[in-house]
Amino acid sequence: MRLTHGRERPQGPRQCSTSRATRPPLRAGSHGDGLLRDLTQAESAAREAARYKTLAATNTVTQEDYEAKQSAADAAAAAVRSDSATALIARLNLEYATVRAPIGGRTGRLLLHEGNLVRAGSDPLVSIVQMRPILVRFPVPAISLPAIRQRAGQELKAIAMPARDSASTVQGVLSFVDNQVDTSTGTVLLKARFQNRDGNLWPGEFVRITLVLGMQNDAVVVPSQAVMQGQQGTYVFVVNNDGTAATQPVTVERTLDSLSVVAGVPAGALVVTDGQLRLTPNAKVDIRGGPTTETAGGGGGSEAGNPK
Repeated sequence: MRLTHGRERPQGPRQCSTSRATRPPLRAGSHGDGLLRDLTQAESAAREAARYKTLAATNTVTQEDYEAKQSAADAAAAAVRSDSATALIARLNLEYATVRAPIGGRTGRLLLHEGNLVRAGSDPLVSIVQMRPILVRFPVPAISLPAIRQRAGQELKAIAMPARDSASTVQGVLSFVDNQVDTSTGTVLLKARFQNRDGNLWPGEFVRITLVLGMQNDAVVVPSQAVMQGQQGTYVFVVNNDGTAATQPVTVERTLDSLSVVAGVPAGALVVTDGQLRLTPNAKVDIRGGPTTETAGGGGGSEAGNPK
């Protein structure tokens, strides 16, 4: 057995091979030599038969001599065909003695070892998992399907973050969108392809996937808890220069995790993120920790505060 478990093997012939004790391979070299010898003799016999054919036409030799030469040429040609078939059988026996890896990848533990009885079609030798490239499957809510379909034909970037500590992100592209929604979960299955040249992604590992549908520059981002819902719509409390609060109507364009992309607030404005239910317009706001800024795509700011 010439397999080693836990090693990466490229795709190609004779990368994973084992000899069968019940069918030893034949030596193709001896059959090749006999084929070349018989081929040379067949060509010589064919030329001799052609020459005797011309001589028989002018009665220089008898018809019987020509037929004898032609019979010898036919026999030599038959010997060449027989040797070709024998060489083909020898090559087939060599194929029988070789198990080729269909893909390049990493081998798992060996399921059979030297001395084990192997039956064709029933006993796997080893499992091979493709590492480069690698596919990551992940579901998305069906409500996000229209946004993905609008970008059909575009190369959407996918970012994978392994769950391991100190793991770096890996970038790939969306390669597959399922043709139906899973009615039990209300999600659509997607697949992203990653080149995985450094081997950061491991088969069967759980990863966090971010599918990038587009990039919005200079977006104003605020913490989602700063956005309030009122009778006049959504709004935030903005802290003025004198430390008082004022309501500012906003439009929430999208929400991602704990951040909301809004329109209606200038970049760098301070917004209240805590205690809004006790806050009224023109009330004093206690700014804790000093001004901080949270940006997204070069966007604006936010600040947590409490009313006095």
